[in-house]
Amino acid sequence: MSVFKNLPNPPAAAKKPLSDTRHGVTRTDDYAWLRADNWQAMFKDPSILDPEIRKHLEAENTYMNAAMEDTKPLQTVLFSEMRGRIKEDDSSVPMKDGGFAYGTFFVTGGEQPHYFRIPRDGDTKDETIRAVLLDGDKEAAGKSYFRLGGLDHSTDHSRGIWGYDDKGSEFFTLKVRDLATGEDLADVIENTGGGGIWAPDGKSFFYSALDENHRPSKVFHHILGTPQSDDRLVYEEKDPGFFMGVGGSLLDDFIYIDIHDHETSEYRLLSTKDLTAEPKIVAEREEGIEYTLTEGGDVFYILTNDGDAKDFKIVEAPVNAPDKANWREIVPHKPGTLIINHMAFARHLLWLERKDGLPQIMIRDRKTGEEHAIAFAEEAYSLGLSGAAEYDTDVIRFSYSSMTTPSQLYDYNMVTRERTLLKTQEVPSGHNPDDYVTRRVFAPAWDGETVPVTLLYRKDTALDGSAPCLLYGYGAYGITIPAGFNTNCLSLADRGFVYAIAHIRGGKDKGFAWYENGKMEFKTNTFKDFIAAADYLNQQKFTSYAGIIAEGGSAGGMLMGAIANMAPEKFAGIIAAVPFVDVLNTMLDDTLPLTPPEWPEWGNPIESREEYEQIAAYSPYDNVGAKAYPPLLALGGLTDPRVTYWEPAKWVAKLREKTTGEAPILLKTNMDAGHGGASGRFQRLEEIAFEYSFAIKVAGKM
Repeated sequence: MSVFKNLPNPPAAAKKPLSDTRHGVTRTDDYAWLRADNWQAMFKDPSILDPEIRKHLEAENTYMNAAMEDTKPLQTVLFSEMRGRIKEDDSSVPMKDGGFAYGTFFVTGGEQPHYFRIPRDGDTKDETIRAVLLDGDKEAAGKSYFRLGGLDHSTDHSRGIWGYDDKGSEFFTLKVRDLATGEDLADVIENTGGGGIWAPDGKSFFYSALDENHRPSKVFHHILGTPQSDDRLVYEEKDPGFFMGVGGSLLDDFIYIDIHDHETSEYRLLSTKDLTAEPKIVAEREEGIEYTLTEGGDVFYILTNDGDAKDFKIVEAPVNAPDKANWREIVPHKPGTLIINHMAFARHLLWLERKDGLPQIMIRDRKTGEEHAIAFAEEAYSLGLSGAAEYDTDVIRFSYSSMTTPSQLYDYNMVTRERTLLKTQEVPSGHNPDDYVTRRVFAPAWDGETVPVTLLYRKDTALDGSAPCLLYGYGAYGITIPAGFNTNCLSLADRGFVYAIAHIRGGKDKGFAWYENGKMEFKTNTFKDFIAAADYLNQQKFTSYAGIIAEGGSAGGMLMGAIANMAPEKFAGIIAAVPFVDVLNTMLDDTLPLTPPEWPEWGNPIESREEYEQIAAYSPYDNVGAKAYPPLLALGGLTDPRVTYWEPAKWVAKLREKTTGEAPILLKTNMDAGHGGASGRFQRLEEIAFEYSFAIKVAGKM
């Protein structure tokens, strides 16, 4: 029996067929009109959206609200629970840098972070010595959307660069603040990627600018007191298939220009001794070869997969001659042990690695070569490596959590190996880890592989197949979903849910090969792995098909679209947030912000008929068919430059046209936000409460 009753008739999008022929194949898209012709301009000014499109999106929101009307009391309760687990006036442990220590804090009821500093060795609990550098709530006042891009202080600690996006389109504006007076200078830099890197003298900085297609294609040098139009172009990346960012070294010796797609890297270095020089290349880009570098005084330490190092190795090279001919291996490749990132300090080299889904931090004494590890004993856990803001230090910072253990922040002395617990995440409404169980199980896949699945549930949950389950998945870009503490999902566990994360191929949970075997021609492994996880949870009676609600966002939303087409009968409901479901059309449109850089991940259907056919075979929008789809909730953002709003809108229109079942297909478009959803911390909780209320309703647990 459906839990959705007495619904009005859903919107029926008009059909305006548009045909496209590629490689001799003609496809017709009835809903292509939902893409605004002026989408680039609309991202900067949403008010110019075509009235017919706006009317349709608003009609979808009205229908969605009617379907979810009876969940409003539940949403209020869920939001209250989630908010009750947040320490509203929380403060970070400040990081020491020079004569100060920098951190952030929130105020009770506040949505945005406040940036502060205290004297280096000041009492972190003494609020009277706290100098507030940037009040995020003040800056966000009166704006329906506001996202801060951070605050980066200059080497002399006199000024800070801060950025903001007030539309959700990820075009950031940069401003410069006098940290002593709190006043902003006249300098305003528009259309940036969100941050800047100071030159050592604090009189100028470097930033990446976004072009009309939202690509970071240029790096500029801005001198304080001059207009943006006078900024010197330092480097322009002509290939639209590459992302670009700009950063700096802890020693202030170099400005790094990082150029990369999903499988190829290139770095260019600008010595801060001559800011007018042309940046010099480290190693020319070579398809399939990735590298990142960190400075170690007279050497660079370079993390790379060059040669046969599929799971990466670390090499070193002289600072004055870092080209590949001078690379010397110092941390060898170990198949199955993926090196994720690395850092170097005056006396130590450290790196974060993962084996069999579990991370550990490795530390090497640069002089003696002696190594040791930081690891933990839980069955599934998450580690975060923060490092330090200073080069000449023996103390680094890391975080630890598990699905049942709140986040713990440590300082760690790399010489004495002493851990100092700085902070444990507070849960004001209370949390007893002993009330919950976290497990790591392995689901057999179709081809003999095993898929790790992390589980969280209350100890008193009956594992007889009666428990509902929220099964989350992502599976793209090599991103690993950590098994970390998440206070929000406790609201599901406390209602008898099993909360599960499927660590499917497309991520790097089991090494780089796990990623390779979930991309391009192997993309369908991602979808099959997720279905295998659902099968296993059903067979082992953690839940049943009738109780599994699947959830994924962005590329994980593509996953949701694929499993909806492949096995709709195995899911009681599906939540697809900003879902990348119109894969073929998007990859055929090289004017879209992410299309050229995404070709190494999905394939280039413009140039390759084979890759066209591969994508066409699984693209969720193109494979919607006449079948009974389960209740489905899709969420989009009007100004989203990553997964454009028309993807979920078109998908929902086609699903509603084709489904042979009675289950509702719902679309919620946030008309004031982009890819990340609402920007404030409590606004975001309201969105999660909404999604969870859908899951609880579908599971019949309201």
